[in-house]
Amino acid sequence: MTPIQPLFLLLLGLIGAQANLDLRTAAAMAAGLCKARPTDLVFIIDSSRSVRPSEFEQVKVFLAKVIEGLNVGPSATRVGVVNYASRVKNEVSLKTHRTKAGLIKAVTKIEPLSTGTMTGLAIQFAMNVAFSEAEGARAKSSDVGKVAIIVTDGRPQDNVKDIAQRARDAGIEIFAIGVGRVDMNTLRQMASDPLDDHVDYVESYSVIEKLTKKFQEAFCEDLVSDLCATGDHDCEQVCISTPGSYKCACREGFTLMDNGRSCSACSNSATDVVFLIDGSKSVRPENFELVKKWINQIIDKLDVSESKAHVGLVQYSSTVKPEFPLGRYNNKKDLKEAVKKMAYLERGTMTGQALRYLVENSFSLGQGARPGVTKVGIVFTDGRSQDYIGEAAKKAKENGFKMYAVGVGNAVEDELKEIASEPTGEHYFYTADFKAMSQIAKKLQINVCNGDPCECDSLVKFQKKVEAALQGLTKKLESMSKRIALLENKIV
Repeated sequence: MTPIQPLFLLLLGLIGAQANLDLRTAAAMAAGLCKARPTDLVFIIDSSRSVRPSEFEQVKVFLAKVIEGLNVGPSATRVGVVNYASRVKNEVSLKTHRTKAGLIKAVTKIEPLSTGTMTGLAIQFAMNVAFSEAEGARAKSSDVGKVAIIVTDGRPQDNVKDIAQRARDAGIEIFAIGVGRVDMNTLRQMASDPLDDHVDYVESYSVIEKLTKKFQEAFCEDLVSDLCATGDHDCEQVCISTPGSYKCACREGFTLMDNGRSCSACSNSATDVVFLIDGSKSVRPENFELVKKWINQIIDKLDVSESKAHVGLVQYSSTVKPEFPLGRYNNKKDLKEAVKKMAYLERGTMTGQALRYLVENSFSLGQGARPGVTKVGIVFTDGRSQDYIGEAAKKAKENGFKMYAVGVGNAVEDELKEIASEPTGEHYFYTADFKAMSQIAKKLQINVCNGDPCECDSLVKFQKKVEAALQGLTKKLESMSKRIALLENKIV
């Protein structure tokens, strides 16, 4: 193996640490667990005629999501909303709502003004009125922050530079968000220093929500440390709290797997897993890359080795293409590399034909399947099958294969349920968005058996004994058939 430079290892460690911090921060914010400095926050939102009604709705969703992550309260974060176009309207005062629910309800009722773009006038109004004690702002103090978040999509019809400077001099920290054809110079004139932290741009209102996390984190200084107690963790069995974080463990008789989250229920169990992946043209190349990442997420949860989990991969569209058979790769590194190299087929969606291939070939001895080992099929598709799936789906389950069905986008849920094993609620999954597939990977549990690991191992051994006995019985029946045939010939 090529030696890795110490600096590279250090960078990997830093990236991993930041990723863990981001996950914990996101979890804490989602549960409203942020402890922040008391802040008076005022949103200043542009509803001029260039902002379409549907786009204004997206701005309100953005506001609601930021509010959802705040610690709202009279002694914590107070929130106000100023709406502007050619005129300015104080929609929500800092003193009006003391709960998130009340605030969010008020935000949903805001209507666009649909006239000009007097951004300077709106900043002046916020400074003189919205941040006044009469409207609920707290007296100027080093303990209470004053923050304005401006959202605009155009060039202002008045001067913003001087009034924004006066607002900043008055102790108001200004964030400027520009959308679409906004004048970037105006954003920089309004925003506080450093500009890199206080100026944001998005190409359209449809993606403004991606800024939610940034603004939640801006008001999230400390996190509640016991994430286990709040359920904000991804441990499969046991969560152990550590300061500001957690670690996972397993119940007695179970083993923590390499991913640090999942538990192996059967110490000596073996599984043959085959992925049946839709590579039709409706998936699109960028989403096909997400599918490959999703496959590797699931591989990370498996105990891959010569004696335990073996993985095969089949891609289909109008035709079926076996990418690699069971047992070709017996470690995660080689498996994941092979998945990454899978080339996108495009064309149609013949799911029925692919299922028949799975039944007749993928789990055969010639394709690396092992006798007496649990067989698991994971079918992924993003659309309606162009052929009949019923017979092949039924045959797979009759053969004892444990079938999971995963659908995205235009996948038909009735088809997914027809493919999935019983209980279908545990074996089929659907999401509208390819980007949400990672959540399915977390939920999908490929267990050979559940409960006591000793019973589990016994069951695996029992399955092997039954298969051996059936093979012996088949040979005896063949021998008896030959004898009967000889006797019939003699009688004739």
